Amino acid sequence: MTPSVVNRRSWFRVPAAGVLHCSACRRPERKRRLSGRPRRRATGNGEESVAGDDVRFGIELRRWRTRAGISLADFAAAVHYSKGHLSKIENGLKHAQPEFARRCDAELDAGGRLAALAGATEARPRPVEVADDGEAWMMNLTGDGAGWFRPMGRREALALGAAAGFSMGVPARVRSVEGTAAVAFRRQFDQIRKLGQTASPGVVLPTLVAQTHTVRALTGQAGADESGQLFRLASRFAEFAGWMTQEAGDERGALWWTDRAVEMAASGGDRHFASYALTRRALISLYRDDAAEAIGLAQQAQRGAVPARILGFAAQHEAQGHALAGDYDTCMRALDRARPLLIAPAEEGEWSSPVLGTTNLDDPAAMAVGWCLLDLGRPREAAVVLDRQLESVPGDALRTRARYGARRALAYAQLNEIEQACALVSELLGPAEIVGSATVAQDLLRLKRIFSRHLRTRAVQEVYPQLTLQLSTTN
Repeated sequence: MTPSVVNRRSWFRVPAAGVLHCSACRRPERKRRLSGRPRRRATGNGEESVAGDDVRFGIELRRWRTRAGISLADFAAAVHYSKGHLSKIENGLKHAQPEFARRCDAELDAGGRLAALAGATEARPRPVEVADDGEAWMMNLTGDGAGWFRPMGRREALALGAAAGFSMGVPARVRSVEGTAAVAFRRQFDQIRKLGQTASPGVVLPTLVAQTHTVRALTGQAGADESGQLFRLASRFAEFAGWMTQEAGDERGALWWTDRAVEMAASGGDRHFASYALTRRALISLYRDDAAEAIGLAQQAQRGAVPARILGFAAQHEAQGHALAGDYDTCMRALDRARPLLIAPAEEGEWSSPVLGTTNLDDPAAMAVGWCLLDLGRPREAAVVLDRQLESVPGDALRTRARYGARRALAYAQLNEIEQACALVSELLGPAEIVGSATVAQDLLRLKRIFSRHLRTRAVQEVYPQLTLQLSTTN
């Protein structure tokens, strides 16, 4: 079968092992020329209007700064931007990025007002979700390690035909000795999760897709008790496939897998997994910088009788949403709720299936404090927390170390401790290249933007080409 036969609109790309491509990173960064007057935006009716939001933010920023008795030069030094850059923002000549607004908000103790005025976050568009029953799955793997995965209806699969394929057994023969399959695949899941810490999505996803399909197929031949176990286990495979798909840079595919995981968990009698799926959707929203959607999904996940661990992750993601929105107090209250829930022992009989969420952080909420402080524009506090928490992350958890290591480097970069930030980036580029994480790449791109203001610094000159190359090969 040639790819041209298949409707490409509902493909989920299976990335090549260790080789991912990002069109966004290849796009040249365009510099906006300032004309000496406020930028104008099209209104859609053939006229243009002054960018009033930028003007209002500039006026409020100057008001808060002067009320605090801080000169423009001193404030520029405090937030590590040039005096000229700040002057242009205060005069409405330059757009204030959300990250900059949150930093100013924290320095001036504006209680989230400046962050809110600047929009706090500029969310990327929500991905269009795939609408199909997914009865049949098709995966294509090429010799160079690349490939794609596509769900489709059974009728379409039959229309495509299987003349060019090799049989892997008819449904009636998808069997195993009673009780052995759940145990064996449970062990395999633990191994695949470990592999996900030390390999790219292109290595992990083909195995995850195959295992999910096989475990799901086995449910049709198992007894009632074993069928429930297998369905719950299949849901964990599918949920992890969703996470790896997100790491490959495909949010649409991540949402599709999350929905399939909910369906399988429900078939296995797991009535709580749907709440956990809301926390996964909240996390996807966070990486799209959509604070409002993330908060709403996380709060929805906390309704009803939900196990402590799911409540904990929901409260944590709610806190991260409030951090993006610049709301320090509400963020810290949500983290206070999350911590005891995430370190509490699992309830008896709660986890007959693999544990949900991270297994590489002893105290996930404590690490989230550092994450949130950075988004709240408090890099010094964030650096202290992230330094301490990264000491307890296992050395072989490369994906976790890369994720939080990038946040730590970003904290030092925002503090204008550029040489320290460069040293940290040099340490994490190796692990980041191995795991090929699109989510880590988002923070590496933010680091690159800061480094671009310090190209005369020797440490930046050494790391900048490596960082650029890394971003060109990571989705």
